[in-house]
Amino acid sequence: MVPVAAEHQNRTLFGHPTGLFTLFFAEMWERFSFYGMRALLLLYMLKGFLQFSDSKAYAIYGAYGTLVYAAPFIGGLLADRVLGPRRAVILGGLLMAGGHLLMAVQHQAAFFLALALLISGNGFFKPNISTIVGELYPQGSPKKDAGFTIFYMGINLGAALSPMLCAYLAHRYGWEAGFGLATAGMLIGVAIFAAPTRLTQILIFIGALGGCVLLPLSSGSPVQMAFRIFLTIVLAGAGTAAIVALGRGGLSKQVGRARDPERLRVRLGGVLRLDVSVYLIVLACVPLIAGLLYYTHVIKWVLYPAGAVAVVYVFHQAVRCDPIDRHRLFVIMILLVFSTLFWAFFEQAGSSVNNFTDRNVDRVLEARTVSAADVGTTLRFRIAPAPSDPEVARLPLLTQEQLGYELSGQPFTLTHLERLRSEATSSSQSSDRVLDWPVDESHIGMGVGGAEIPTAEFQAVNPLFILLFGLAFTSLWVFLGKRGLEPSTPVKFSLGLLQLALGFTLMWYGARHASDRGMVGVVWLILGYLFQTTGELCISPVGLSMVTNLSPRRMVSTMMGVWFLGSAFSHFLGGQIAKLTAFVHEGEGTLTVPPPAQTLNLYADVFGLIAIAAFVCALICLALSPLLTRWMHLDLAGEPAQAA
Repeated sequence: MVPVAAEHQNRTLFGHPTGLFTLFFAEMWERFSFYGMRALLLLYMLKGFLQFSDSKAYAIYGAYGTLVYAAPFIGGLLADRVLGPRRAVILGGLLMAGGHLLMAVQHQAAFFLALALLISGNGFFKPNISTIVGELYPQGSPKKDAGFTIFYMGINLGAALSPMLCAYLAHRYGWEAGFGLATAGMLIGVAIFAAPTRLTQILIFIGALGGCVLLPLSSGSPVQMAFRIFLTIVLAGAGTAAIVALGRGGLSKQVGRARDPERLRVRLGGVLRLDVSVYLIVLACVPLIAGLLYYTHVIKWVLYPAGAVAVVYVFHQAVRCDPIDRHRLFVIMILLVFSTLFWAFFEQAGSSVNNFTDRNVDRVLEARTVSAADVGTTLRFRIAPAPSDPEVARLPLLTQEQLGYELSGQPFTLTHLERLRSEATSSSQSSDRVLDWPVDESHIGMGVGGAEIPTAEFQAVNPLFILLFGLAFTSLWVFLGKRGLEPSTPVKFSLGLLQLALGFTLMWYGARHASDRGMVGVVWLILGYLFQTTGELCISPVGLSMVTNLSPRRMVSTMMGVWFLGSAFSHFLGGQIAKLTAFVHEGEGTLTVPPPAQTLNLYADVFGLIAIAAFVCALICLALSPLLTRWMHLDLAGEPAQAA
């Protein structure tokens, strides 16, 4: 790969290369599409046409995450050896757009093929856009960590926007609308990366303006509106910065080029060009990946050999390097172990924590509660979130507040609520869109009316906190660095694990102090996400920067792929952990979610065990940090040495 960082030294904005802000917006829209789908995926499998059980949905979610993060190892190798990061990013974006579009087709085969396209596309997109960011900075640049944190904020701006907008559309207009918006976001991301400067500026303006207009319209409560106003301000500021940066030069055409562009034109067997051959092979692998998702039990037989090959390859390369590069590669591999454990726990957010939020976290800002004066009366609820009949629209919404209370002699469950909503949405009769609820003394204290925040929208809490605290952490590291007090990368990893442990401890505590019907105050979920996020800020951007900084130049994309392969093991392990919370039983021939009081303790027990495990990992990492810091050879200036 041709070094191009030098030509960016005089093309900066806020002290960083202007290309960073182009990549910021390309990644923002890619993450918008990816996290929009991620926020909906588990709920779609449980509540959509598939109607999977907890265990099956967790298995597919874990397999999907495993392959999503295993694929970058292959994508990184092909980018290093053949395509170059720039072509790889464009290919990945187009594959992901196709996957999002196919998700809107309600057929099981289409569902698994869509996930396979998303996996393939992510394999090319994810490692290579991070590699391009690293390419903008000279080796050893003190601004690289800050640049990756800014880039990481772009990731999380997209991740914060998508659960709000995609979840809103899916909740109001159906799953297809949510997946369709994710498709549009992915296409914008690819166009921004590949289009000419003037068109790129126009697309950034249109995307930012559209997001700023849609955000307030999707609000259902003052709390939601406050978050949306904050995101609107951030999006408008980021869009302005990106447009200005493009006016100052943007991203050079030389960045991310293939090491040998002429090689791409070589015809294999005198027939197909090398790059076309790669594209066709990738498409041919899509049905194979879909098969792995369907038969989730065979994932481990793919993952284990891939991990073994990666480890053997890295250690083989380390033996060929001089001692400095060898030590640096060992540091990457050891911290990869701790990163893998961190993400296995952290990624419960999309699986077990997502179901915990759906079933046991009080997400309703009720207008009032049932009092003794209501006993003997009948409350009338509207079932559909957005009825067309104005008389029905004036009724209080049937929400999660009714879960666990008895109706017609049996506890009202989430399964009953979802079934009623599905029937009300498909029916043309107003009588099918209301529910009469006789009130007795057992209903005193039950919430009535108000706004219910969709479960998927809580997937935006983590990225929102990153936007709030990302720059603060960057400034903190710079402040401490100038005084010689900045923690080393291994110490930052141990701090991240410690905060993750604290986050799960708070969720465990909230579950242990839930209401009698098994509902947990939303504040405990928010605080848990807060400490998980500050832990993430100590690991994720720092880890990405470390890989690009410590890897030999000829291995940067490959090592980035290895780093993401560790995340594949994280998702596999995370899927196994999530299965410990599977609590769905058969009832009257259909899958039934139990009342909140019956699911609460299971979530609490698992979250408590995760907290203990994360705390132990933090202590081990802290004990190893002096050795790992020495092996990083931070006292040596210049770029990592090449292989001997």
